[in-house]
Amino acid sequence: MRRRRRNAVFSVGGFSPKVYAANEPPAAGSSGPGASSGVTMENLEKQLICPVCLELFSKPVVILPCQHNLCRKCANDIFQSANPLWQSRGSSSIAASGGRFRCPSCRHEVVMDRHGVFGLQRNLLVENIIDIYRQQESSRLVNMKPEQQQLMCEEHEEEKINIYCLSCQTPTCSMCKVFGQHKDCDVAPLSSVYMRQKTELSDGIAMLVASNDHIQAVISQMEEICHTVEDNGQRQREHLANHFDNLVSILEERKQELVGVITKEQDDKLKHMRSLIRRHSDHLEGAVTLVESAIQSMEEPHMSLFLQSARVILEKMAATARASNIERPELGYESMSHFMVDTDDLADMLRNIDFCSSVGDDEDDLEETESEFDFSSRY
Repeated sequence: MRRRRRNAVFSVGGFSPKVYAANEPPAAGSSGPGASSGVTMENLEKQLICPVCLELFSKPVVILPCQHNLCRKCANDIFQSANPLWQSRGSSSIAASGGRFRCPSCRHEVVMDRHGVFGLQRNLLVENIIDIYRQQESSRLVNMKPEQQQLMCEEHEEEKINIYCLSCQTPTCSMCKVFGQHKDCDVAPLSSVYMRQKTELSDGIAMLVASNDHIQAVISQMEEICHTVEDNGQRQREHLANHFDNLVSILEERKQELVGVITKEQDDKLKHMRSLIRRHSDHLEGAVTLVESAIQSMEEPHMSLFLQSARVILEKMAATARASNIERPELGYESMSHFMVDTDDLADMLRNIDFCSSVGDDEDDLEETESEFDFSSRY
């Protein structure tokens, strides 16, 4: 709530002059229309303060069923906070009915219709009183005499503060310059120092505002750069992942090809060896049968029969001996060590994959420096 102090004292550089306001209450025992007018305006102002924003009512002013008044904006803020799901006026959907809130002055529950706070009646009387009050306040400030606002010296209460001590950096009066503590100091008219420092302050404000605008622009640019960096980083990570996925796919494809070559060689050798095993097994089986026949022939008691069977058996033995020279696998036939892959150089190349800097355009045709991926090895 705005408060107006009728007796104000301020300090400038350690100096504390008195300020006599236009509506300063008269001394004890005195009376007059000015005193009663000031009290009346104060009492009126208290009645025109909104209990929510603690300022003078701002139009439009609405009156609640409990006869208390609120700024419609403040009433809407309270209503919205109490009914967060209530649709505001002008929404395409139908506003929910039955919204309610409590008066901040008396806690009386106020039930709204579908129009919300816009359905509350405006208090035109209060609005007119506010207009009259503001006009009276403006007139009072305009009609206030300059000497009633003049700062007075604390040491010489009858003297106005009209000069500025440049040595002590403080306002003072002429008597202080002539007879007081500032008689040996350099002084200047208060108005000239006031205008000079006001100009300096105004220029400083303008420079500070311009600097703030520049800093804000730099901050906005940096924030945009941050967003661009995030986007570029995400895009480059995706590119990098795609390149490595392609490398993995190439390695996997080549691995399958080489594994297929080893598998084919293995199958061919196994097929050939199994063929030789079958041939040797057949030869062995025939030789065993021939041995059994020869043993039986040895037991023949008749010489003529023995000679007949022995001749046949000897011929079969000679044929078996000739057939025993079957192909055998060469030395080291089982070795698969010739299927060797030297991946040392390739591994070193993969370990040294690195980035190289290049300048390119992004998708929006904006020039920027990006990191590109280079699959060439560095030795």
